[in-house]
Amino acid sequence: MIPASFDYIAPTTVEEAMAALDEAGEDAKILAGGQSLLPVLRMRLADPRLVVDLGRVPELRGVRQEGDSLVIGSMTSHHEVLGDPLIREHAKLLALATRTVADPQVRHRGTFGGSLAHADPAGDLPAPALALEADMVIAGSSGRRVVPASEFFVDYFTTALQPNELLVEVRMPHWTGWGAHYEKFNRVAQAWSVVGVAAAVRTEGGAIAEARVGLTNMGPTPVRATGVEQALLGRPATSETIREAARHAAEGTSPTSDASADVDYREHLAEVLTGRALTTAAGA
Repeated sequence: MIPASFDYIAPTTVEEAMAALDEAGEDAKILAGGQSLLPVLRMRLADPRLVVDLGRVPELRGVRQEGDSLVIGSMTSHHEVLGDPLIREHAKLLALATRTVADPQVRHRGTFGGSLAHADPAGDLPAPALALEADMVIAGSSGRRVVPASEFFVDYFTTALQPNELLVEVRMPHWTGWGAHYEKFNRVAQAWSVVGVAAAVRTEGGAIAEARVGLTNMGPTPVRATGVEQALLGRPATSETIREAARHAAEGTSPTSDASADVDYREHLAEVLTGRALTTAAGA
């Protein structure tokens, strides 16, 4: 299908982009990598009056270190995330999850911020962002504000972003030295996750000192598996400990039934995949 007609603008600064969004309001759509927006436009599920292309705003791209924080520009492509040495050193879990996103063509065009702002429950990057306690830096007409990942994802395809706001960067603390793994189950190659698990573990003297676990597609938003995390604290980093903790994976989740899996199957997958992810992350 052919999209409905719309006006197009390609600003070169965040200020220009914000001015366009302020003027158009809810009639505008932001174009990041286009991997989610363009199919929606072609199917005419969205009919914006204006498309604001962020591809020419250089300040939105790149990875840098500021003190104890890792800062990732919202327009940084998945391919750039994968190849960045700072991310591999300080946020290994994010690199591992990004590796599972679609295929090389999509990873070269799709963006980290675009994936988060799209907020697809089956998307692979919101759960790692939640597990790694990321903060979203949002620009609006009244200035910038910071929203933690735990408050950023609101519902299906819905975030804390207002129509005239823009996600400019993502900040997260260093997770240097933590073991990490992202385990996902999907029916066919390159498909969205039926269920995914993002796990990061810090061990000391053979015991699990800290753990972070985020779940993909176990509800309308990514979910922290806090029951699993608490069950691991101070316990030996063994397969038996991990199996026991993984039984808590589905607690507090609200998965749905669809053509890919029913609720019971998703809860089963959450337990199994949590065990696998933690076993790899902890080296058990």
